[in-house]
Amino acid sequence: MKIAIGTDHAGVELKEVLIQLITELSHEALDKGPFSSDSVDYPDYGHEVAIAVDKGDADLGVVICGSGNGINMTVNKHQGIRGALCWTPEIAALARQHNDANIVAIPARFISTDEAKLIVSEFLTQEFEGGRHQRRVGKIACS
Repeated sequence: MKIAIGTDHAGVELKEVLIQLITELSHEALDKGPFSSDSVDYPDYGHEVAIAVDKGDADLGVVICGSGNGINMTVNKHQGIRGALCWTPEIAALARQHNDANIVAIPARFISTDEAKLIVSEFLTQEFEGGRHQRRVGKIACS
């Protein structure tokens, strides 16, 4: 799979660790930036990841900011995106299984690197269960 990943300045170091994890899991990481820890605006990078996933250039996405909230709000502005702010691997698994989430948002300032790795690993290995969940996911979009 191709996994788009982007962050703001709060998550640059974590992004590099997660790119390595994505590669170790035999996926291709599409790094949408930024490429330094200089202060940047999270929407610029969140939109890049969301566009890649929405257009099909990436299968799934990972976004990171200090709290995870701002960048998650950003990606969810895109009609085809179902971004999930995940603090635990269990939430990441349920986001994929029950909500068909296609982008995971990570709160860089509130979880450890090891927790972030577990969250992303879980997110990338789970599948949408469909069934009763499909009806609910179908009601999310506002078209």
